[in-house]
Amino acid sequence: MTEIVRLSTLFLEMTGLAVIMTAVVISSADFLMRVRKDRFETNYRGYRANLGRGILIGLELLIAADILKSVVIDPTLNGLAVLGGIVLIRTFLSFSLEVEINGHWPWHGTRFSRERSHGNTCDGK
Repeated sequence: MTEIVRLSTLFLEMTGLAVIMTAVVISSADFLMRVRKDRFETNYRGYRANLGRGILIGLELLIAADILKSVVIDPTLNGLAVLGGIVLIRTFLSFSLEVEINGHWPWHGTRFSRERSHGNTCDGK
């Protein structure tokens, strides 16, 4: 069982890395093609959003690998403490990227969507 978890963890880590690197390559290529046709400022925000989305997916895979590694392979208090620190850091990064991409906290998304569908602005006007 431990060997299966080790291989699964390695697979998740490699997949997370591949997702991040693929997002960097595809987002950068798309950005460079768009910049040739339009201004830098027009495309910069979309580029950052695309990069952020790829990084978010990669971080989720890396967190899954850390959870497996810490809970199954190294279920000590020290291992769990390290996992807690890693998850906190990666969760902070995920929230930061989410705010950067969408321009608001993740839990405000439903309210913003509801207000937009009713034609209201976020400030209640």
